[in-house]
Amino acid sequence: MSVQLPETYVDKMKDLLEDEFPEFLSSYDQPRHYGLRVNTLKIAADRFLRISPFTLRPVPWCPEGFYYEEGERPGKHPYYHAGLYYIQEPSAMLPVELLNIKPCDKVLDLCAAPGGKSTQIAAKLQHAGLLVANDNHPDRAKALVKNMELFGVRNAVVLNEQPERLAAKFPSFFDKILIDAPCSGEGMFRKEEEMAKQWERHSPDKYAAMQRNILKHAAKMLAPGGTIVYSTCTFSPEENEAMVAEFLDRHPQFQVEPVRLADGFVPGRAEWIPAEWRGENAISEKAAEAVQGTVRLWPHRVRGEGHFAAVLRHCGSGNGCTDDAIRSGPANPDDTAFEAERPRPGASGAGGGKRRKAGEEYSLEPFFQFVREHLSDSPFGNVRSFGPFVYSVPDGTPDLAGLHTVRPGWFLGTLKKNRFEPSHALAVGLSESSALRTIDLPSGSPEAVSYLKGETLAVPRERIERRGAAVEPKGYCLVCIDGYPAGWGKWMDGILKNEYPAGWRWT
Repeated sequence: MSVQLPETYVDKMKDLLEDEFPEFLSSYDQPRHYGLRVNTLKIAADRFLRISPFTLRPVPWCPEGFYYEEGERPGKHPYYHAGLYYIQEPSAMLPVELLNIKPCDKVLDLCAAPGGKSTQIAAKLQHAGLLVANDNHPDRAKALVKNMELFGVRNAVVLNEQPERLAAKFPSFFDKILIDAPCSGEGMFRKEEEMAKQWERHSPDKYAAMQRNILKHAAKMLAPGGTIVYSTCTFSPEENEAMVAEFLDRHPQFQVEPVRLADGFVPGRAEWIPAEWRGENAISEKAAEAVQGTVRLWPHRVRGEGHFAAVLRHCGSGNGCTDDAIRSGPANPDDTAFEAERPRPGASGAGGGKRRKAGEEYSLEPFFQFVREHLSDSPFGNVRSFGPFVYSVPDGTPDLAGLHTVRPGWFLGTLKKNRFEPSHALAVGLSESSALRTIDLPSGSPEAVSYLKGETLAVPRERIERRGAAVEPKGYCLVCIDGYPAGWGKWMDGILKNEYPAGWRWT
């Protein structure tokens, strides 16, 4: 066996699985399964299949998910840098599918970093509704920002907060909430051997305390009639069935919505709830029985790693989903009440600028001038400046004053003295047709790799595609790879100055 499993863990799984244990144990000797999920904000799944350089097979439970072959390196292809897909473990694609997201929804991803599930949610929203992606760890929140920006997400707010502070700000606010809870990670031992080594230092009881707190505060933020999907990547009943049953007893307004069993899925096991939980925490028989509507993914039954998920429906009256509801509430009406975190070159593709001084005003005119001179359309909503930083704030965003806000929306760029410097997030959030000047680099060309490495390119005037006879080639140019935006360049006299941010470059 290639993975060294803790003896205590092996004994535990033997007790749980009984006759099924040998088959489960043998899965650790099987090859891992690798997956990617197509970014339908930029390209349809069937279109990607036609241009894909990889050998792909569909993931049964995710229409945009595909297995790729071991040895292929999608993270080292220009399409990755154009945000056409997210590399994601196949089983991890299930929880968002269970949320049944509609484009008008207001959705919270409560434990969002590094952003795989947030980008999946954003693709289902299709730039409509509102996504709040939160992670309570500052460094992980930076990775979340980068992935959201690479994906071209326009309607998301990124926060770095504790659940209790969010609950105070967003009472009964969200239609859908995803809790991909921190856990002991038993289902990832084959994928990340280091987790197996650390398992005995990170007990299920430690994580159960965190999960209990997260669920409690999430319940306060869900609108009547809404849905919470609670998921983990562990096999531990204390963190799965027992946690859900305890939640149901403490929150009688919720019920389990049974997951349809297909593709090798199996139901949760009420009998695995530890006896001490039934006594000490008084889990009722009704709640224990309800967990049979949850779902488990086992690595010997599906082509993926271990996962658990529960769909928890609020049984209150429906909250509806109309345009008026989505657009209700002020979007940070007081510009002085909130200051976005300064974008960092390595984390977000943005750079420069300084924090605003008290009372200092920033005019948006340089931004609008940039739009007139460089863009053919303006896919922006509520454009706001927070100090020198310009954002498109999603409709329906409430006042974020008092919260540690990493991004209050789509980061468009930075106001400098009498000019506007566009962000990398703006470039990759646009479509090719949105720019007045574009240059297309074939994905298989040395030029594409040179651009992604940050190198200057020699580009003759005639290769700059311009929309309109009056448009001169000089200026900001949207650099595309096979027609999909990858970043900015500035063209002048046959030279394309590379604006690809240092922290994002191909290494």
